[in-house]
Amino acid sequence: MKEKSSKSTKSHQQHNGEVPPFSFNKLLDPEASWDKDQLGDVLHWIRQAVALICGLLWGAIPLVGAIWIVLFMLLSSGIVYCYYAIVLKIDEEEFGGHGTLLQEGMFASITLFLLAWILVYSIAHF
Repeated sequence: MKEKSSKSTKSHQQHNGEVPPFSFNKLLDPEASWDKDQLGDVLHWIRQAVALICGLLWGAIPLVGAIWIVLFMLLSSGIVYCYYAIVLKIDEEEFGGHGTLLQEGMFASITLFLLAWILVYSIAHF
């Protein structure tokens, strides 16, 4: 009995005044509530994952030219848009509109994409 009450007290102390832990089930739940920072973080990391995958793939194939940078930006923005508009079904106006949500993590992802692309291309093909 004491062990059970100490666990509940410990759990209450961990969540008292702190942000509750993130649940991965929330990522695909359209009924979940999101605050602006949480949604921004999720969109940022989705974009980073897309950047790393595309950069590694573009470098390994080997693709060259500015058209591939534009294609990456379109692909990345399309994935982010589909995620928040179709999967989460959120009202984008509550979070600053489409421009704010689509811009989240864009510049960092371009940097990661170019870094991965250039490194893989240089190592694999020179």
